[in-house]
Amino acid sequence: MSSDLLRPSTPPGMPPASAGREQSRLSFGVVCSSNINRSMEAHVVLSNAGLTVESYGTGTQVRLPGKSAMEPRIFKFGTPYAEMYASLAATPEDRAFFVHNGVLHLCKRGAAVKLAPQRWQDTSTSTVQEHDVVIAFEERIYDAVIEDLQMREPTEDFKAIHVICLDTKDNPHEAQLQGKVALELCWILEQTQDLDSEAPELIEQFQEQQMTHTQIKVLHQMCYL
Repeated sequence: MSSDLLRPSTPPGMPPASAGREQSRLSFGVVCSSNINRSMEAHVVLSNAGLTVESYGTGTQVRLPGKSAMEPRIFKFGTPYAEMYASLAATPEDRAFFVHNGVLHLCKRGAAVKLAPQRWQDTSTSTVQEHDVVIAFEERIYDAVIEDLQMREPTEDFKAIHVICLDTKDNPHEAQLQGKVALELCWILEQTQDLDSEAPELIEQFQEQQMTHTQIKVLHQMCYL
């Protein structure tokens, strides 16, 4: 598979004319359950647009759709995407099935971007603290990120981290749509002069704007670490 691992291309998503800057000033974290669909789609879109981003999952394990709801394929966080791909394509029958349900594509995309899924809760505080904004793609994941931040030992810097929820169904189509929404929001936040004071109003305005053409639930909370 290694020879096929080309980084996925997305529309460039360059900053709007009003952005006034071309290089990413903020650091973004994007989080879903298994760090293979929603957060990885956002990782690719934001990264290809030139933003500083890392992706994570909050689940206890990486769970992928199997041949039935009762038979998910389960891997430990830290298992390389390429290793998952090889396991899922071990037989012609399995390969055909996981090509059809799209999971092999997700593994291949992941392997082209980074080594392996990363678990948010196992990430060091120093790394977590580098993020200015963390976007979760489901309310329960949003809650898990906030709970984790509140349980960590505060650092001397005690800086604000903006945790945002863009509720997204866990399928590739919805992930693709919300990846573009996340990019739009990130460019808005990139334009701030004082993120901590400006973000609440900007996020509220963003939700009102999005609600004019799609039902989207946006939550926001400032945490300190």
